[in-house]
Amino acid sequence: MRLDVITIFPDYLQPLDLSLIGTARRNGLLDLHVHDLREHTHDRHRTVDDTPYGGGAGMVMKPEPWGEALDQLTAGDTVPHLIVPGPGGTPFTQQTARDLAQEPWLAFACGRYEGIDERVYEEAAERMPVSVLSLGDYVLNGGEVAVLAMVEAIARLIPGVIGNEQSLVEESHEDGLLEYPVYTKPAVWRGREVPEILLSGNHGAIAAWRHEQRLQRTAARRPDLLSD
Repeated sequence: MRLDVITIFPDYLQPLDLSLIGTARRNGLLDLHVHDLREHTHDRHRTVDDTPYGGGAGMVMKPEPWGEALDQLTAGDTVPHLIVPGPGGTPFTQQTARDLAQEPWLAFACGRYEGIDERVYEEAAERMPVSVLSLGDYVLNGGEVAVLAMVEAIARLIPGVIGNEQSLVEESHEDGLLEYPVYTKPAVWRGREVPEILLSGNHGAIAAWRHEQRLQRTAARRPDLLSD
């Protein structure tokens, strides 16, 4: 999969060189490129924002640098699916991550300030798929944190990125439930014992216990997931 990220803070994306995502890049599973939006400015201050038409607080990211940056990405015969993180987008869910993991090329536009001039979305949508996605009902200073989260959620679903792919099957949200509690050695820690069923060797009973734990945890923490 190819991934491109456009941002005014390229260093913010350095964690993508770490852990499993970094290994996937080095192994050729991810072809990831980070682009500095300011390279598409033409004034000595490298300006990427201006005051909003109609007044109001804050600044708005100018369309010209974004237009040139997207022109550069779409100069070839194929185009990416453009993802714009923002609190006004549709929710980014595990299903979203699964769907996007099937695509060959994703590009992420990291907005800042009050956002990107709306005309950038309109113009981009004429030549590529555009999705505005939200991590949740809160506001971040920019899109970089959201991109880090989205890339990790998407990339780990690509075959070969996670060593033991079976570990993806019973995770939270994979089938509408949260994950069951997990334990490791020692069997007793500070007077707290691992549930006896997990030491029994009875795999059928363990599976039933884990399913029940998933139901109980989901009911307690995310009852909305059971409402359907």
